[in-house]
Amino acid sequence: MEAVKRTRMSPEERRAQLIDLGARMLAERPLEQISVEEIADQAGVSRGLLFHYFASKHDYHLAIVQHAGAEMLVRTEPDLTLPPLEILRSSVVAYVDYVSDNRNSYVSLLRGAASGDPEMRDEFERTRSALAARIMDQLPRLGIEPGDRIALAVRGWIAFVEETAISWLREPVISREELIDLIVTALPAVTLPAPVAAALLGQA
Repeated sequence: MEAVKRTRMSPEERRAQLIDLGARMLAERPLEQISVEEIADQAGVSRGLLFHYFASKHDYHLAIVQHAGAEMLVRTEPDLTLPPLEILRSSVVAYVDYVSDNRNSYVSLLRGAASGDPEMRDEFERTRSALAARIMDQLPRLGIEPGDRIALAVRGWIAFVEETAISWLREPVISREELIDLIVTALPAVTLPAPVAAALLGQA
């Protein structure tokens, strides 16, 4: 990366710039290898100024993780104007496109050293909970009545999606479309009786 020409910014703009630089660097290296010295140099500010916005290197890394989670939620926001099953497919398409565009950072966050940090895990959990809440909100439109059993199945499906996506990014043994179909059909399969799931997916 080339250093950014130093310009005057508001505190909010400067903080956002520092986080954005970290998120861009995350695409090239694991989170734990993002250096605050290098970020400060890229931003054209002193290391001391960076710590004016973030109490520690850990806090800065945590802000990058929060930024990545928020970006994924924005990118996968469901289009509620679509028919129910198409809402699910469009969100899965957006998710697969997001992880494909951010493969290094995605794998680094979920499988790298950051995944062992309690505060980082809390951030990952917040993102997963937001995704689960979106799905639970839309299930009645698919004829699925939310409840404790369904909520547990949805969380299991999210874990399946993460592991499947990481495996596919490392070794894409099936096509992108096949991956999307696998993820989409898995949700009704784990939340509904087999005949009902097959009818919903047009496989009866």
